[in-house]
Parts: sequence; C-alpha cells; structure tokens
Amino acid sequence: MTDRDHKETLTDALDGTISTDGGTATPFETVSQVEESRADRFWTAYDTYVRAPLSIVWGDWRARIGFAIVLCYLLMGTVGTVVIEPTAPAEGPALIQPFETMDYPLGTDDMGRDLFSQVVHSTQEMLKMITAGALFSVTLGTLVGAVAGYKGGWIDTVLSSITDVFINIPGFPLVMVLVAIFEMGENPYMIGILLSVASWSGLARAIRSQVLTLRQESFVESARTMGLPTHVIVSKEIVPPLLPYIVINLTNAARRVIFEAAALYYLGILPFEKLNWGVTLQLAYEAEAHARPQALHWFLVPMAAITGISIGLILLGQSLDRVFNPRVRARHEKTTADEDTLEATTH
Repeated sequence: MTDRDHKETLTDALDGTISTDGGTATPFETVSQVEESRADRFWTAYDTYVRAPLSIVWGDWRARIGFAIVLCYLLMGTVGTVVIEPTAPAEGPALIQPFETMDYPLGTDDMGRDLFSQVVHSTQEMLKMITAGALFSVTLGTLVGAVAGYKGGWIDTVLSSITDVFINIPGFPLVMVLVAIFEMGENPYMIGILLSVASWSGLARAIRSQVLTLRQESFVESARTMGLPTHVIVSKEIVPPLLPYIVINLTNAARRVIFEAAALYYLGILPFEKLNWGVTLQLAYEAEAHARPQALHWFLVPMAAITGISIGLILLGQSLDRVFNPRVRARHEKTTADEDTLEATTH
C-alpha cells in the first residue's frame, strides 16, 4: 500500500466511512462526542416545563387577569379563612351598605352578619367541590374516550354504549335524585363528584372521535410497532396532543360545578349547616332583598362571587390552551434558547 492509499484509508476511518479494523463502518458505530450533563438536563427540563409555559402565560393579558382572579379566590379559601373570623347573627347592625364602614366592607344581611366573611368562608368549600368535580369529570371522560377510540372492537362498543346511556340521562334531575337517596352530609368532595356524575360523557364522546383520527398517525403506528403497552401509548402519544381541548373542558367542568352547587343550595336540596353562596342567595331571595334597594347588596354579593370565579376560570382556560399547544411551546422554547445563546456570546 502506497503512502497515498494509507492516508486515504486513515481519512476514511476518521470520517466513519470504514472502521479501523478494515471493515465497513455503520451509522450505529458513531458515538456523540458531546455528553449531556445532569445540569444540562435540569436546565432543559426547566426551560421546557417552567420557563416556556410562564413566558406564554405572562405574554397573554387573559392569563394575567384570569390567574390574578383565581389566585384571589385561592387566597380567600386558604389564608382568608384563618385571618377572617366566621360571622354570627347580630354581629353588627342590619343591612349596612357596602363600603359604608371598613368593618363590614361588603355590608351585612338583615341579621347583622358580615357578607365579606360569608364570601370568604364559603370559598373554601366551593374550591373543594370544584377540584373534586372537575378532576373526576375530566379524568373519567378522557380515560374512557381515549381507551375506546384507541382499542376499538368490543371494548369500544361497551364503553360507547355506557357513554350513550349517560349522555341521554338528564344530569340535573339525576343529581337531585342521587342527593335525595344518598346521605352525604356536607362532604364537599363527595358533593363535587356527585355533581359531575353524568357530565363526563360528553367529553368522552368528543375524545373518542379525535382519538379515532390520531390512532392512524405515524407516531402512534411507530409506538405500536415498537411493542409499547397500551397505557404508555395512550398516556404519552395520544393524550398530549389533546391537552388544549382537555384543559378547556376542565375549566368548563369547574364552572358547571359552581353553578349546579349554587343552584342546589339555593333550592334547598343540598344539606347545609354553614352559610355559602347558594344559601346566602336563598336567604336573600326569601327576604325579597332583590326588591328592596336597601337590601339589594345582600342579593348581589354572592352573585358577584359566583360570576367572578367563573370569569377567572374562563380567562385562565383560554390562556392555558396556548400553554399546552405544542407549536406555541416549541416557538417559545426556541426563543428562550436563542436568548440564552445570545446572552452567552455577548458575555
């Protein structure tokens, strides 16, 4: 072998065309010369799951307003119940107007009870109902719809039949009957689940129809070819693209729990020992507060509390749609990565 042939052989070996032992190299023999450290993995995860979502949320005015409203209710339901004392009859003069005195910023009812204290202490129970009811509805609907759409066959037939039964059952009358049958006391978690017992079916049907399309995509076929189990394919390949739709339904389910709980308390169907938004509305209506100008605030305060959290959930849900959108997330991750690169080169 001449010197020229020896040099060409050495060059090919360095380029990966042939192996150093004289055989033909394969792409699988190529090893990356850059090793990712634990710190690199940490910052990559931080950019993907923390920085990019916060950047998306902060750039949307709806998210800022919605997050501020929901945060206020969370603080009322946690810190507020510790700071604000529960109200009692004859605590103050009857029917004080809002902001007439800062001792009773939202006024009082006809028995001298502080309406601001009523709103604060009602929020904690309502948040528990919202959490239990919304999570139950969305989790069950997503699970049933995804499994039915992906598996097909007799599993799809059985799950779809169950879904159809719950879709055709009138939800509110069903809840009224179940409340009359089961003695739940005042457990807010059980009440939240009960209020959502029939509302998961619509989401399940919508998820199933979308999964029927996704199951034919190349990335799902690749996962199936690799022999991945069903629960891995459904949870990691099928559900993530549907997260924007699921998040919107989560906020809608939370709002539905609020309205139904307030309505059932207002009608006197749900048992109660403490005042809440629905009970306050019922007492105000029975006292004809809506027809008396001096007592109108008694009727409007719980309505404003219900409307406020509903608006906050709507705005937050619309903004979270962008957070779970893969294209928007990828664009923000690329933007933040470019900013880091530019900052590193500048310094």
